[in-house]
Amino acid sequence: MHFEFDVDVLNRFLRYVKYDTQSDPASTTFPSTEGQLVLLRQLAHELESIGASDVDMDEHGYVTATIPANVDADRVPVIGFLAHVDTSPEMSGRNVVPIVHQAYQGGDLSLPDDPNAVIRVSDNPLLKAQLGNDIVTASGKTLLGADNKAGVAEIIAATEYLLEHTEVPHGTIRIAFTPDEEIGRGTLYFDIEKFGAKYAYTVDSETVGQLDAETFSADGALVTFTGFNTHPGNASGKMINAIKVAADFINRLPKDALSPETTANRQGFVHPISMNAGVEKTSVTFILRDFDEKGLKVKRELLQMLAETSVGHFPGAKVDFEFTEQYRNMHDVLERHPIVLENARDAIREAGLLPLEEAIRGGTDGSQLSAAGLPTPNIFAGEHNYHSRFEWVSVQDMEKSVEVIVRLASLFVERPGL
Repeated sequence: MHFEFDVDVLNRFLRYVKYDTQSDPASTTFPSTEGQLVLLRQLAHELESIGASDVDMDEHGYVTATIPANVDADRVPVIGFLAHVDTSPEMSGRNVVPIVHQAYQGGDLSLPDDPNAVIRVSDNPLLKAQLGNDIVTASGKTLLGADNKAGVAEIIAATEYLLEHTEVPHGTIRIAFTPDEEIGRGTLYFDIEKFGAKYAYTVDSETVGQLDAETFSADGALVTFTGFNTHPGNASGKMINAIKVAADFINRLPKDALSPETTANRQGFVHPISMNAGVEKTSVTFILRDFDEKGLKVKRELLQMLAETSVGHFPGAKVDFEFTEQYRNMHDVLERHPIVLENARDAIREAGLLPLEEAIRGGTDGSQLSAAGLPTPNIFAGEHNYHSRFEWVSVQDMEKSVEVIVRLASLFVERPGL
C-alpha cells in the first residue's frame, strides 16, 4: 500500500529531550525519579490532544492509549507499541541542549559546549550513510536522550498519522510509555492483561532497519563471604578477613575470557559490578549473561566453584550465594509466533530498507514482556552512542521508524496470523 508521509517527529523529539528523566537505581520509589512523571503526564496530555482513545496514566506512571480499529476488529489481533521515557543514570540528562546539524556533509561533529567533545567518523562509521541528512546531537555536556525519546516521539507521530489518515487500514492498536527501563524495572508493574495486546513491539533499537529478536538471558548473583572480626591488636589466630577472601575470589576470575572486555558476538560473560566490603562480611554483586540457559548454569557453577575454592584457603570463612533471574532471551518465545517477525521484516522492506537482524548483547523491556506472555521484539528508533555525551540520531531515520510503525499496523490487516 502506498503512503504519503509528512510527519513532524523532530519538533516533538526536541521538546522531549529537554525533560530531565534520568532514572535512579538507588531510589526505592516507582518511578525512581519525579522527572519521569512530569514527561509521562505531558505525553498523556498530548495523546488526548491528538484524539487517542482510552488515555490513562495509572498509579505507577504507565501511560497507555488506544488507536481504535477502522476495520473489523475481530479479525485483526490487537498490537502494541512501547517506548520508555527514562534516560541512563550513567550520564546527566539535565539541561539538555539539542543541536540539529542540518544537511550533514560528512566529517567529524564538534559539540560546542566542550572543545574535547567530538563525534568522530572513525568511531561512528554509520555516519557515512547519513550524508545530506539532519543529525541531532547534544551540546557536549549531557547525553541527548534519543534512547528512548526518539522512540517516544516516533510512536506519537505514528499515532497522530494513523488517527488523521483513516484510509490506512488497521486493527486496534495499543500504545504504552513506561518508566525505569534503564535500571531494569520498566515492566515491574506493567499490566499485560489490561494492556490487551496479542503482540507488541518496543521501539528502542539502533540502526535504521534493525530488528532485534534475540537477546541475552540474564541473571544477577550476590556472593557473600563471612569472616570473623575482632580487635586488630588481639587478632592473631582469630581474625578472618572477608575482604581478603573476596579479593582472592575475584583474582581467580578468568583474566582473558568470560568478561565484557574479552568477549563479543555470542559469547557470554561473568561481570562483577560492585562490592560491599567489611572484615566481617563482604558481598560481591555480579551480572551473568549468556544466550541460553545452559550457558547461564555453567557460569553460576563457575562462581560457586571459585568462591568455595577461595573459602577453602581461609579456614573458618563461609560463603553464601543468591542468584536472581533478571530476564530471558526473547527468541524462545518469538519463534512460537512467527507472524510477529514476518510482518516486521516486511514493514521494514516496504519502507525501502533492509531488515538487519542479529543477536544483541543486552536486553530490552521486550525480553521481560515476551517471557511474561506478550511476544515483543524490538524495532529501530535510530539512536546511536546511547548513554553518552556523543549520542546522535538522524531525523530521516526517525521518520523511517514512523513509517515502519504505520506499515506494521496495516500489515496485520493483510496477515493477521490468527
